[in-house]
Formats: sequence, structure tokens, C-alpha cells
Amino acid sequence: MDISSLRQEYTSAGLHEADVDNDPILQFHAWFDIVIDADLHEPNAMILATATRDGKPSARTVLLKGYDQEGFVFYTNYEGRKADDLEANPACALLFYWGELARQVRIEGRAGRLSEEESDAYFVNRPRGSRLGAWASEQSRPVENRSILEERVRALDTEYEGREIPRPPFWGGYRVEPDTIEFWQGRENRLHDRLVYRRKDGAWKLERLQP
Repeated sequence: MDISSLRQEYTSAGLHEADVDNDPILQFHAWFDIVIDADLHEPNAMILATATRDGKPSARTVLLKGYDQEGFVFYTNYEGRKADDLEANPACALLFYWGELARQVRIEGRAGRLSEEESDAYFVNRPRGSRLGAWASEQSRPVENRSILEERVRALDTEYEGREIPRPPFWGGYRVEPDTIEFWQGRENRLHDRLVYRRKDGAWKLERLQP
């Protein structure tokens, strides 16, 4: 297969300044509602890109678990690679790609930990298996084989039988506070629409970027 010949021609309607909200969070909400209605696979999946203090990059998929005017929320192990990066260098980026709709959203900002109360409130509503897994996994650390993890889960399941599973102190949420949010709509002939909001002095400014 000639990979260089692979391409998708986009035929979706355009994205115009007059049709978007002045507030990028409200604009994201409008797009996300459409994504939910389209019944896409894991519509809240997003790429989280981080970097070490000296600039070594890393990216992985995480799940959006909430958003509001303060930012975009996800949860993780505080002792894993992504948390190590964010603690040393909170600057990060998020990417949502919804290929079926020829749309993507790019977000740049800074991440900070949620309060313990916010993390507790989310953790208690996770499925029991996920709560046990949070305790069992030493995220990003090598393990000899999968059976070791499975045995840890079985032991924890027995330990917490009939009892509430508390949130591990090494597990919780981050909120990415955005300073740039870009909305991308695929268009014909690669003349895509790109509208970007940048925060300055507490206000959002909208401008169009060339594709």
C-alpha cells in the first residue's frame, strides 16, 4: 500500500466567525453535544501531551470527565509518567479528534490538581473494579507479568469485601485551565477552517488561522 496516496476529501459545511459563540467553552459545549448525539466511540477521548522540565515530550489518550469555565478535567495516578511531567512542567495540550465529523479541538494551557474533595466525589462513583484497579496499579512502573496485577486485585477485593473502597492518596484529578482553544473543521481541497480563541487579560479574542 502506498501510504502517501491515502487521503480523505472533506465535504462538511464550513465554520464561520458569525456562527460561533464568543465564549470558547460554550462553543466546545455546542460541538460536544453534537458529538454525543452522533453516538461516536468514546467521544470524550482526548490526547494529553506533556513535557518534562527540559522539554522531552510525551502523549497519551485520557478521558475527559468534566469541563466548565475553569477548564477540562481528567483523572490519573499521581505517581505515573504524565503526573511526573505535569508536576515539573504544568504546561500541556489536549486534542479531541472526531474524524466522522471532520472536526478537532486543540487546547493549550496549564494543569493543576483538583481538590481532594473533588477527586473523592468522582472516585466514589467509579465502578468497583476501576477503584480496585487504581489501588493495584503502580502506574508506569515495570511488572513481570499480568498475573501479578490480577492477584493484587483479587487480594484487594477480599480486603474490601462489604466495605467502601477509599480513594488512594496517590490518585486524583487534574484540571487544564486553557489559554488557547482552536476549533478545526475539515473543508474541501485542504482549505480547512481554523478558528482560535486566545485568552488575554481575562478576555477571549477570536481570530482565523490559515490552514
